[in-house]
Amino acid sequence: MKTTVNRSKKGNTRQSRKSAAGAFGLVVGRLRLLLRWTLVVAVILAAWFVYMEWKVQSSPHQTLPEQADVGIVLGASLRKDLPSPGLKERLDLAYSLYQQGKFQKIIVSGGLDHNGSKLTEAEGMRNYLAEKGIPQDQILLEPKATSTYENLLYSKEIMDKLGLVSSIVITHTYHGSRSLDIAQTVGLKKPVVATTDSEVLFMPYHEARETLAYTKWIWTKIMLKVGI
Repeated sequence: MKTTVNRSKKGNTRQSRKSAAGAFGLVVGRLRLLLRWTLVVAVILAAWFVYMEWKVQSSPHQTLPEQADVGIVLGASLRKDLPSPGLKERLDLAYSLYQQGKFQKIIVSGGLDHNGSKLTEAEGMRNYLAEKGIPQDQILLEPKATSTYENLLYSKEIMDKLGLVSSIVITHTYHGSRSLDIAQTVGLKKPVVATTDSEVLFMPYHEARETLAYTKWIWTKIMLKVGI
């Protein structure tokens, strides 16, 4: 009788060990699968950000036309209602191109910053260019935009109303690729981007930020195409 009980206990013990081993193996298998998928996702994300960084670094090098209907300056922040050092670099490029006769009208695009400014970016840019000698009636204000997409979309609306077709988009080098892509997406006709390198911005920060912004833009463009 005791022998039978002992054998039964041993059998139960072996069965329990097998069940435990099986459960442990199942957990290990799932963890390995999870690790593989985690590595796959990590590699895809790393490859994507490398590609986006390459896009940011590969600013378009386009030949500027002899003359365009309008220049479009993409806004950036004001400081105490004056253009920030980075924005001044864009405006100085716009002024230089205006002096070269590349265009006679300039759209300055940018809405109100949430940093205490009382003027919109567009108004601050107009004042800066006017002080340099560009007649105010040649400067067109787009004072609503809060993103690069809106900068170019709303600027195109102004162009359409005035019968302006060709344009030169003015921004920084790190911002050039996304700006050109957006300009083409909103329907500007054969847009050209003129860019300037920055001597005042902390580029590692701005390039990293632009990589994220470009990623967001790709997603937004997909949503626009599918009508969402």
